[in-house]
Amino acid sequence: MFTNILVALDGSPAGQQALDRAIEIARAGNAKLHAAYIVETGLFSSLPADNTVEVMYNVLKNEGEAVLDKAKTESAAHGIPLTTHLKSGHAGSEVIALADAIKADLIIVGSHGKSQTDRLLIGSVSTFVVTHSRVSTMVVRS
Repeated sequence: MFTNILVALDGSPAGQQALDRAIEIARAGNAKLHAAYIVETGLFSSLPADNTVEVMYNVLKNEGEAVLDKAKTESAAHGIPLTTHLKSGHAGSEVIALADAIKADLIIVGSHGKSQTDRLLIGSVSTFVVTHSRVSTMVVRS
């Protein structure tokens, strides 16, 4: 059984399904549950170096805080304490680094079911995590 679970959230329906599954598994195994929201800073590399970047970062940070607060409330309603983590950087790399830092033995991510073209152009966090994770990884499809 798993004892320390990390679920990656992004505010999407796929992320919600990943959270739902993480809560189920944590409850069944009496595991610790962590949730992460990553502000993907790579999105800002082509923006002008003015306050646009700061404004966009703050919008995404606020969204992340709201997603994590909602997850904490939902988890508590099921009797599962949730530790939240708001990070910034490359989403896949940050999820892997956080999993290592908290000694997670399971990572749960949602998949948006992107097309091959979408994956080629913008990548896939779930594919990155599955490829680079040293622990079990569950991909929840929406």
